[in-house]
Amino acid sequence: MKKKKTGLFVVVEGIDGTGKSTLVSNLYKNLRKHGIDVLITFEPTHGRWGKKLRQSFTGNTRLSPEEELSLFIKDRKEHLEDTVFPALEAGRVVICDRYYFSTIAYQGARGLDQKMIRRKNSSFALRPDVCFILELPPEEAVKRITQGRAEKTNNFEGLEYLKKVAEIFSSMKEDCIIRLDANLPPEQLSEQAAQVILDKLKEKNRHK
Repeated sequence: MKKKKTGLFVVVEGIDGTGKSTLVSNLYKNLRKHGIDVLITFEPTHGRWGKKLRQSFTGNTRLSPEEELSLFIKDRKEHLEDTVFPALEAGRVVICDRYYFSTIAYQGARGLDQKMIRRKNSSFALRPDVCFILELPPEEAVKRITQGRAEKTNNFEGLEYLKKVAEIFSSMKEDCIIRLDANLPPEQLSEQAAQVILDKLKEKNRHK
């Protein structure tokens, strides 16, 4: 399924509460000012498999790690074919809020073998040009999540669980990964990330 691409594939990762969605939104605005054609997307999607995953995260009955992994893979394959590949082939910058790095971290924290998860994804999933991992102490992340909320954290947001997830994210060593301090002001964070993308685009254009 890994297809040749002409655009740029950017992924934003990190534990819950680090401000991923805010960064994605700010990046879109920042890059559009430079006249760059940008598509924002996310995983899990709102497709048939993604909906089942979201129900598992927030519902009373949690699917097993194996069942969730199967749904993640089905959702990701569909997402790549229907959304990501067409945009990249059209030369767009695709910014994805979560990707297989999250699957490795979150399902790994539930006890699944990380190498197995990585292997299953690497057989079909396109490697991103850039993967930003937002880093924040889990204690601070939980404070952000629950601030102004009436409800408790969901199945993916408990402190002890997020500590395990953060450890796995910290252990990732792919050369596409760039770690960002999520304690920085959102505007500064966006400027840093946007500059990385702009530099990557210049480099890509030089090698055309």
